[in-house]
Amino acid sequence: MAATAYSAALLGGSGARLPAVTAAAPPSVLLPRRNFSPLRLQDASRLSLLRVKASSDDTSASAASGDELVDDLKAKWDAVENKSTVLTYAGGAIVGLWFSSVVVGAVNSLPLLPKIMELVGLGYTGWFVYRYLLFKESRKQLADDVESLKKSIAGAEEE
Repeated sequence: MAATAYSAALLGGSGARLPAVTAAAPPSVLLPRRNFSPLRLQDASRLSLLRVKASSDDTSASAASGDELVDDLKAKWDAVENKSTVLTYAGGAIVGLWFSSVVVGAVNSLPLLPKIMELVGLGYTGWFVYRYLLFKESRKQLADDVESLKKSIAGAEEE
């Protein structure tokens, strides 16, 4: 309706209408072409490789390993002396993770800061590659540092 009023205004208000475009385009123009071909005999050998046969599987092995996992976790939980301390640390870790997510979301909503942080990360990555990965001696030093850190965390540090 608005198109006919607009066309009447363009034609000087004479009330003459523009001819409506009703010629429908053939369906091949409107739809993307798909190459559907009937199944050919040479495709049959290729399709035979894709056959899958359903068979029953013994799920008792996976259920047994699940039961073993639950039993192992129960035994370890029973061996813990200070359960309240473990729950406090776990709750603190969850709260810390949530808080860090809130902080990252707030920083990400600032207009310029995410791009600056990307540049800082790129710069640090470049420095790390130059400092620890580019030369053979520095790679050996990094490997030694990682091994000493693993030993100190595991408590197997020998003096």
